[in-house]
Amino acid sequence: MRLIDSHGHVQADRFEADVELVLGGARLAGVERILVPGWDPDSSAAAIELVERYPWLDAAVGVHPHDAASVDDQAWAGIVALASDPRVRAIGETGLDTDRGFSPFAAQLVNLRRNLALALATGKPAILHCRSKPGERDAQDAHVAELRSAGFDGAEARAAFGGRPPAIIHSYSGPLDYGETVNAMGLAISFSGLVFRAGEEASAAVARLVPRERLLVETDAPFLSPPGAPRKRNEPEWVRVTADWLAEQRAESAAVLGDGLVAAYDFVLNRG
Repeated sequence: MRLIDSHGHVQADRFEADVELVLGGARLAGVERILVPGWDPDSSAAAIELVERYPWLDAAVGVHPHDAASVDDQAWAGIVALASDPRVRAIGETGLDTDRGFSPFAAQLVNLRRNLALALATGKPAILHCRSKPGERDAQDAHVAELRSAGFDGAEARAAFGGRPPAIIHSYSGPLDYGETVNAMGLAISFSGLVFRAGEEASAAVARLVPRERLLVETDAPFLSPPGAPRKRNEPEWVRVTADWLAEQRAESAAVLGDGLVAAYDFVLNRG
């Protein structure tokens, strides 16, 4: 099966000693593209540096909700400068997280809003992290409200992106109606090893409704290991496990799904 990994933090410290081997393993597994998102200024710069070494990778720059309170205006200006680099294909990882709360929610909102504004200004899709506490949905509902307020469900997004998705829901998590809403907004939706965890059963139904041109798969390496992958260091090659799950949910052959994943990646990230 042809594969992509639409979200792998291969610039993280856990890969520092052997990133070449990790990427080689991904290539042997059939992975043709990896999007490497930053989570703060340093990791964003590191993503671009990695793409310089491995041009088949793509970079994203932004600030994660966990780091929202620690990135001041000067540091944010650095993210804005990095966003103009042609090797940068998306803005993020950003979003909202009411589960762990490493940054106050007010700081997360300020951070999300400026990441969304940067995505619209650059025409590069926002990568959205969205987590609520188990059984709750406050982050999902707040995400939808913020996206609509920022113009991601209307003429402003159409002007900036044409027919491409203005945002990617990274590592889908949430109830079915949240998936229906963001799908109706024209966003891309990506699935990770999180789909195998208890409480994420709605992901199967969401996976069946996403149009092929907006369907993505990821590892979130080094996190969210699927069954069979090392628990403490997920790697891009393990994206094949979630891709097999997607093919099963959608009743598609591996060949059809794989071709669709590569085409969707190139479409969403304007890589063609």
